[in-house]
Amino acid sequence: MKMGTALIYDEEMTKYKLLWVDPVCKIEVPERLTVSHEALMETGLADRCVSVPVREATDADILLVHSEEYLEAVKRTPYMTLEDLKEFTLQYGDVYFHPNIYHCAKLAAGAALQLVDSVMTGKVRNGMALVRPPGHHSMRSAANGFCVFNNVAIAARYAKQKYGLERVLIVDWDVHHGQGVQYCFEEDPSVLYFSWHRYEHQKFWPHLQESDYDSVGKDKGAGFNVNVPWNKVGMKNSDYLSVFCHVLLPVTYEFCPDLVLVCAGFDSAIGDPEGEMCASPDVFAHLTHLLMNLAGGKVCAVLEGGYNLTSLPQSVCQTVHTLLGDPAPPPANLDSPCESALESLHCVRAAHKKYWSCLKHAAELPTSEISTKRIKLAEEEERSEKGEEGKSVKEQVWPEPPKRVTPPIRTAVVLPDGVACPDGCERFSSSEDPDAGIVSKLRENFLKDADDGAALTTLSSLIALIEKMEKNEICSGLALVRDVSMAMMCAVQHAAAALSRRLLVVCVGDVGVPSPDTEDGKTLVVQFSSKESEKQKCKYSIPVCLKKGCSDVSGFMQAVLGLLLPLGYEYDPSLVLLVRMPDSGLCESVWQQLTGLLQALAQGHTLVLMQEGEKACVAPTASSLLGDAAPSLGQLRAPLPEDVEALERLRLRLQADWKLLRTTGEFTTAASQENTTYNDNYSAILIRISVSC
Repeated sequence: MKMGTALIYDEEMTKYKLLWVDPVCKIEVPERLTVSHEALMETGLADRCVSVPVREATDADILLVHSEEYLEAVKRTPYMTLEDLKEFTLQYGDVYFHPNIYHCAKLAAGAALQLVDSVMTGKVRNGMALVRPPGHHSMRSAANGFCVFNNVAIAARYAKQKYGLERVLIVDWDVHHGQGVQYCFEEDPSVLYFSWHRYEHQKFWPHLQESDYDSVGKDKGAGFNVNVPWNKVGMKNSDYLSVFCHVLLPVTYEFCPDLVLVCAGFDSAIGDPEGEMCASPDVFAHLTHLLMNLAGGKVCAVLEGGYNLTSLPQSVCQTVHTLLGDPAPPPANLDSPCESALESLHCVRAAHKKYWSCLKHAAELPTSEISTKRIKLAEEEERSEKGEEGKSVKEQVWPEPPKRVTPPIRTAVVLPDGVACPDGCERFSSSEDPDAGIVSKLRENFLKDADDGAALTTLSSLIALIEKMEKNEICSGLALVRDVSMAMMCAVQHAAAALSRRLLVVCVGDVGVPSPDTEDGKTLVVQFSSKESEKQKCKYSIPVCLKKGCSDVSGFMQAVLGLLLPLGYEYDPSLVLLVRMPDSGLCESVWQQLTGLLQALAQGHTLVLMQEGEKACVAPTASSLLGDAAPSLGQLRAPLPEDVEALERLRLRLQADWKLLRTTGEFTTAASQENTTYNDNYSAILIRISVSC
């Protein structure tokens, strides 16, 4: 990856702690910061980052968000006695003060600003600030929820003011609602604030009605505040990814931010006493990856909560791994989103459908009270009758995230003579003579001309490249071939026979492609085409028609985000084969977005096939495979109505078999009945996206 990743940390921010007994605040300890930094040091991640020194935020910085009266009050805390600090703390909620906390709070806010400066000036591409105290609960004139100054809100206003940014995205994946950020920007259409948070129908802190899904922003800011309330504990990876695919990413691509700020709270990870969720630390690698093609890759993550001293450092490391460009790990434990998560997803999409064209097809709000609310209240009443309110939460145990091993070669390319190898890539050709059996099969199946030595060499190199990727010696590959259809079929046949797991093939273009043989149980077909396709044959053969292909970028991206990504995650392939057919006409920036997003799957093992005439696409494709951010698509217009209707009908039909496509608690029975009887032996996926600009 070009440039690097900033890491901002200063031990000084560990030098305050709770000085009296407070059962609420006792979990906010200096060790939160030290264990996170030590984990980055022990794994070697810190050494790979660009160390950026902290600075104190100035009064002018802090006054971008906070009132002068509040700032002056906090300034007096270093000189207060213990009793004075206790008294001062009482006027605020769930927070504590210490003689050194004002200094640390200035460092925390200043660290966020240093990170913004480093990213916006191009010194680094992205980065993370390990800070304390956190910030997202702090309000204009009040400390709250362990937070003194609102670090990310200050950073957003600072970035807009100093760099003239038009649109800033704030993603808050902390398990608590960042009400301080919401209040700061709820009337501001230039800042899109997204927060998911434990809510339990207002039974969970901070117990605010405005934390619910129907608080969408005010006046000009209506639609730019997106709250996803978690109304039960135990949310898993599939719940988190489902919300990203069906709410955050579609809305964000339509919004088109110039900068992405993350309120990176890891109390939403498994084992945390505050969140009580079940999402594994590796899911944060995927959440981070899915944000990294936005805003030209300008992503700034700032630590918020996280109180389990095991899952917190694990989650921090997963995030930094991904910021550094390391391949994402296999997504763990993906199943159907739970009923409660689907109801929240349904409500959020319905509440925002009038503000975002990508959600206009969303189902209307339920006419009756949310069922999980009735269930929740009934459970609470039952526990109350049994006297179980004080029952302790069972300690959770989870495996340590697998070690993320980056292959020695990031991207290998198979190119004809005369085509330059892109910077950062390695030219690849098989160093050994191909097996006689493989040669025989190639000649029998693909090479009718016995003298076609060049084609034999290319196909042999493709097979060797796939085998190297299977062994994790090479992460990704690109091949420029004379006949892309032949190369695709060769790669599919070999990979399906050789791989121990599944193959996902994404084919872009209108040229007819023979369907791979799926009888071996390793091919699932999903076709995106500008031409009407034959009726769906089975669960693993999914035709999708896009009326104008890439000429309607919005419709194409809606299909990628709302269909392809959920299918890919649920399918969990070990190799992605991305094929660009001749005369596809796919816009370069859209192609790069597609290439970048697909690398979230299969640990980044993506092999791209292109026709020799696509030489101009080699460099930008290689750039995406190397981890560079795709160019922005601009603010997306409304997709074509006929495409929206077709995609929604397809999603409704497929969701009985593909659970990550679900967006409501109870999907349409009539639509599910349209499904054909499927042959469940199929298990690889060909996605053919046909476009004609």
